[in-house]
Amino acid sequence: MATPESRRAGNAPGSQSLQQEPADNAAMAGQIVTLWQSGWESGALAPGAIAALEAGKVLYLPHLAFALAPGEARLLTPAVRNPKARNISLGADALLKGAVGDAATLAELAGMIGRFRRQAAQLIEAMLPQYRDAMRLAPTSYRPAKVETRAQSWRADDRRLHVDAFPSRPNYGERILRVFSNINPEGVPRIWRIGEPFEAVARHFLPRAKAYSGWQARCLQALRITKSLRSEYDHLMLQLHDGMKSDLDYQQDAQQMTMAFAPGSTWICFSDQTSHAVMSGQFMLEQTLHLPALAQYDRSASPLAILSRLTGRALI
Repeated sequence: MATPESRRAGNAPGSQSLQQEPADNAAMAGQIVTLWQSGWESGALAPGAIAALEAGKVLYLPHLAFALAPGEARLLTPAVRNPKARNISLGADALLKGAVGDAATLAELAGMIGRFRRQAAQLIEAMLPQYRDAMRLAPTSYRPAKVETRAQSWRADDRRLHVDAFPSRPNYGERILRVFSNINPEGVPRIWRIGEPFEAVARHFLPRAKAYSGWQARCLQALRITKSLRSEYDHLMLQLHDGMKSDLDYQQDAQQMTMAFAPGSTWICFSDQTSHAVMSGQFMLEQTLHLPALAQYDRSASPLAILSRLTGRALI
């Protein structure tokens, strides 16, 4: 566990700067489930670990490292990222985005990121065989930038506790499963804050949520602000995301813990369900996998099921 420290998280409109209060790591320790395998070829998870993951907890694999190939250490520099791009990404079409360098450097980057994609997908398919035929891969990202020096608006600032939701890409309850690996070469951990369970977040922020408007959703689609029609589920998830990030009292006072993900470790969570904030760190690989909510082991554990139950209506 990391030593808690105060960190500036930026300003919401008309607010004071946010200082992180010491986290209650003992009370929140159950949010982390540690697994001890050291290879990407894994067996299926035990039912308890599956239930923990689908309840929004983080699976931490401290001995599962992504191994760099000979020569790839030279890619561990922020100089390979286009300053105009937030991250470097590799799409399913093998198209590399957000990177700069000569042809050899770009080829090495694509090779490294692509190898991580294959290993992350292999890991999830083996651990969670019920997901295998239903999940689809999103682009894979390499994040060489230092988190704590990145300038962002309050809404985009991932140093604030949030659950993932995307304004332009409605997903109708589809899950966002992510595999992260810290590849920092200098022993620097990636520091997260992990917040309270999703249902507690929803109960706190749903009463403040703006009502869903169908005509507004149609306008957003017509103007191509959204790629498809925003459902009420997507609307509510954005309300939770923005409500959490804009509420500095909540950022300080919500039940939370600080976790240091060491170099050479990997961790997995549903980032649309796990309340999290990324406070510091540099050099990380990340793979996103999308999964229909109905493909879960426990369909009642998804954010879609929880929000539908709390609102008393179908949201998609």
